[in-house]
Amino acid sequence: MFDVGFSELMVIAVVALIVIGPERLPRVARTLGHLFGRLQRYVNDVKADINREIELEELRKFRSTFEDAARGFETTVQSEVTKTESELNSLARIEDPTPEPSAGAAAPASGVPETSPPAVELQGGTPQQKTPA
Repeated sequence: MFDVGFSELMVIAVVALIVIGPERLPRVARTLGHLFGRLQRYVNDVKADINREIELEELRKFRSTFEDAARGFETTVQSEVTKTESELNSLARIEDPTPEPSAGAAAPASGVPETSPPAVELQGGTPQQKTPA
């Protein structure tokens, strides 16, 4: 803080001894020492607060950058999933076309449309027959 050499310190001590006097000099020196210690602690606290704020700002910037990267990654993944899903759907349509009824297939001779057997649903471990709606 101050760059004081030995000779300057001796001049200050001699002037303080003459101005303050030999009886009060030890008490004044002790008080100045306490005040100087408080000043140093205050300066160190301010430095620590400033460093903490700088670190918090850096962490906020890092968090913001990380969140932006995560959003970009999420968008990319979603677009790739959508693209892959549409490709799979188009492949499924090509490989498994819906069968159309052929012209040679005749309706049942009885005139009653064919029905599938009633659905059976298990409830409580025993089969229950559904009533047709």
